[in-house]
Amino acid sequence: MRRIIKLMEDWQFTYQGQKKRLIDLPHTWNAVDGQDGNNDYFRGTCYYEKRIPKPEYTDGERVYLQFHGVNASAKVIWNKAAILTHENGYATFRKDVTDLLQEQNELLVEADNGKNEKVYPQAADFTFYGGIYREVEFLIVPKIHFDLDYYGGPGIQVSTEVRGTTGFVKVRAYTNIGKEQLQREGMSIVLTLSDAEGETAGTAEGAEAVIEVPNAHLWNGVKDPYLYRLTAQIRQGETVIDEIGFACGIRTFSFDPDRGFFLNGESYPLRGVSRHQDWKGLGNAISYRHMEQDMELIREVGANTIRLAHYQHHQHFYDLCDQYGMVVWAEIPYISAHMPKGRKNTFFQIRELIVQNYNHPCIVTWGISNEITISGKYRADMLDNHHALQKFVKELDPGRPTTLACYAMCHPFHPVSKITDLVAWNLYLGWYVPGLFLNDLFLKFYHWKYPRRCLGYSEYGAEGMPNLHSAKPRRGDHSEEYQAKYHEYMLECFARHPFLWSTYVWNMFDFAADARDQGGEPGMNHKGLVTFDRRIKKDSFYIYKAWWSREPFVHLCGKRYKYRAENVTNVTVYSNQRQVSLYQNGQLVETKQGQHAFHFKLRMDKENHLEARAGTLSDKAVIYKAAQPRPEYKVKKGKSQNWV
Repeated sequence: MRRIIKLMEDWQFTYQGQKKRLIDLPHTWNAVDGQDGNNDYFRGTCYYEKRIPKPEYTDGERVYLQFHGVNASAKVIWNKAAILTHENGYATFRKDVTDLLQEQNELLVEADNGKNEKVYPQAADFTFYGGIYREVEFLIVPKIHFDLDYYGGPGIQVSTEVRGTTGFVKVRAYTNIGKEQLQREGMSIVLTLSDAEGETAGTAEGAEAVIEVPNAHLWNGVKDPYLYRLTAQIRQGETVIDEIGFACGIRTFSFDPDRGFFLNGESYPLRGVSRHQDWKGLGNAISYRHMEQDMELIREVGANTIRLAHYQHHQHFYDLCDQYGMVVWAEIPYISAHMPKGRKNTFFQIRELIVQNYNHPCIVTWGISNEITISGKYRADMLDNHHALQKFVKELDPGRPTTLACYAMCHPFHPVSKITDLVAWNLYLGWYVPGLFLNDLFLKFYHWKYPRRCLGYSEYGAEGMPNLHSAKPRRGDHSEEYQAKYHEYMLECFARHPFLWSTYVWNMFDFAADARDQGGEPGMNHKGLVTFDRRIKKDSFYIYKAWWSREPFVHLCGKRYKYRAENVTNVTVYSNQRQVSLYQNGQLVETKQGQHAFHFKLRMDKENHLEARAGTLSDKAVIYKAAQPRPEYKVKKGKSQNWV
């Protein structure tokens, strides 16, 4: 029936007029220069060419050329004729090329991540990698099929309700010939809902239908991410003409300004991380396995929600969020600076995001902008655009609330913060400005001033580098110790303010921002709990694991702070156990009872074999007494440039 032919190998790539070279997809030309600093990575047009033989198909089939991600603008030329353009670097797009096929075909893709005033993003704290960095393929479908020509969507929309113990799966299906012609052809749409064991849970017929599910097994986040499978068929009698299927989660959710987020009627505080999709040395040209490794680490830290920043991510990652119960904030890159010529593009990108991701049970809110007040220009037009986007999103999806992330310097009274259904702030109090206590003051003030507004923390964090250390960690030193100290405070702070509907660490992983020069490694944002190559879990990773994860563990911090000049040093242990003991050279130093973070004072010997024990769990490290502080542990003085 439906078939996919991958077109991933043997492309001719031309970079800045240089000689063509052979590459495979996924690919970006900024995997190196987009990560090395100086804000000089190439932004412009590059060319991808491929000769493609005519695929095998019948007279009763259509052939679509499908792209899952070309950043940022794409012009597709087929046999020397331009057949489509697409101005969204993060979404799926496709074209029916059946009538254009020859025995041998020439495909040319002009990929352009150059600077302009109409396609978002243009100003932001991350690298805008150019290239064809996701799959390209032929999608071969029956001549009559579920619609594929509407903003890259699947041709079907699914929403769910729950009343008592009964679930209701509401389906709207669209075909390429419409309902009336479908009836004239003697065809019908048949819907089947199967449970996780493959047994039929309900059926219905028609382009608009509701499947009733008695005693529905609910999709309940990370606790129980139960998924049904919905199969939709176009039938002519007993013959199946076309078929599609995907996971379906039955759930309800709501937001309360005093009590936060509720999933299936029960309190479910959203505590999680933000994710950028790029990897060290690869940029955004990553594989399914890279996405799965990211999910494994997010699951290990114990998060139950992910802000997928600042653009549409790969469908496979949304599928993983469905599968593992991660509640998702999905958003578009309408970010940092409003562009009057870019208004049309904001509507285009939000429509593609919603149409292509409407059916994912993991998604609970659509983000329409991020830190949009940074530039301060075109205020009236920016506010008008936000009001129009708010109305537009509610028309596209009445069932999910909208949100946005406010810039730290955007005051609580700013009109942009009052447009969306929910609101959140990117605040780095205790990092970019002194005073961790200011987080508590902001939260108390905002909730007092706007008691009916649902408030979240969309970003917070501190730079932390595993090669930098301090006996007296302080703001701005980029040490692994200060980052951990910062996050200890923030977790306690959020526990004091349970009305928050969500909190998102910035960031789960270090990521490339070529305009940055901080911490001695240019081109990077080091606020991740995990390093850019995903090899090192920083100590701050484990304070979150201590709060969020049920997997028993004990973690002895400071392993990389190996040589210490102080006579008495601080030793921190993170654990989700209630009692921790610290041993030095086999001798018990102290046993402490508590939660999450256990702090010890240790008089240094020349060589110190440390062990933290919690029941049968243990973790070890070796540290040494040094005559002088190690200069390599201190951030180098000089230019320390933030992207703005």
